[in-house]
Amino acid sequence: MTTPISHFEVLKTSGFARRGQLTLHHGVVETPVFMPVGTVGAVKTMAPPELKELGSQIILGNTYHLYLRPGLETLKIFGGLHKFMNWDKPLLTDSGGFQVFSLGNLKKISEEGVKFQSHLNGDPLFLTPELSAQIQQTIGSDIAMLFDECVELPNTEKNLRDAVQRSLRWGKRFFEVPSHPYQKIFGIIQGGTSVSLRLESLEGTLKLPLDGLAVGGLSVGEPHAEMIHVLSEIAPHLPSSLPHYLMGVGTPRDILEAVNCGIDMFDCVLPTRNARNGGFFTDDGLLNIRNSAHTHDQTPIDATCLCECCKNYSRAYLRHLFLTKEILGLRLATLHNLYYYHRFMSEIRNSLDNGTFASFYKKMKPRLTASYPDKTERTTTEQTRED
Repeated sequence: MTTPISHFEVLKTSGFARRGQLTLHHGVVETPVFMPVGTVGAVKTMAPPELKELGSQIILGNTYHLYLRPGLETLKIFGGLHKFMNWDKPLLTDSGGFQVFSLGNLKKISEEGVKFQSHLNGDPLFLTPELSAQIQQTIGSDIAMLFDECVELPNTEKNLRDAVQRSLRWGKRFFEVPSHPYQKIFGIIQGGTSVSLRLESLEGTLKLPLDGLAVGGLSVGEPHAEMIHVLSEIAPHLPSSLPHYLMGVGTPRDILEAVNCGIDMFDCVLPTRNARNGGFFTDDGLLNIRNSAHTHDQTPIDATCLCECCKNYSRAYLRHLFLTKEILGLRLATLHNLYYYHRFMSEIRNSLDNGTFASFYKKMKPRLTASYPDKTERTTTEQTRED
């Protein structure tokens, strides 16, 4: 059974919500935290120094994509992804399990691992728990994720149970690879929307020598209400000594609800992907800058926002940039959205620090529920793209 560890400390609580500090090799991460997605070693349109200025404490890379490009040989020459991309803060790497899952019919799962075709050129590949561990060690991430099997929702009880049991067996094999000197390893709970399977997965996963715990396989087709139901049911069973990570989620509404259920870490492509399509996040919903209503609008996206985009540029100018396909538009939108997400997480942390999270949650929940209605936000086909 997992025992308390020193790299994660809970500083304040409000119900299941936690304010914490996660100490990693490349720095301390204040939680709850949002982690921008840099699948191939880059958060699209943003340079690493800009990410730091926006408040990014930790970013993601992806095992599957980095294995294909630039490849292990290049990463070894540079001593890992940190030096290769000039990022000196913490990194987390997804194991590649979700990306392989998203390949649909291009994959074949067996007890040994997953045979699949590269989405780049169709080359045959075979990813195993052992190889996933070795790739993540070569990348040199501060946090590595166990290789697991994610299934689409809705699904049958049998398929969900098979995936849970196979993921547990793969987890044991992952740990048979000699460990990286500073890398923390997080396990992943699967089980779809079945609470009993989630608890079964949790019990089995906690038998491994983990440094953290992730909830995977949500936001893959189920309604928002079902996702929150699962989180609320497993919240009392999550060990307080470990950081809790909800993978691939989500909207500001999702994040607020999940923090209330005890989640400490989040990642999602929504702020960067929406930015590239003219979508700006605000507390009142996603603003589409392409709409003609903004043609002569001299106001910023958000008058209360202190990001460089809102301080310096009008909605009319931003609309002009997107209509003329200027790259600056994509950069400014990404800058704003990441600033918004980091500011939102800072507000959550502050409310936990000063003991007002319950009132903050009560105030923001109806507003964000109206602003971000229930719909599937992450699709299996989109996730293979290099966000």
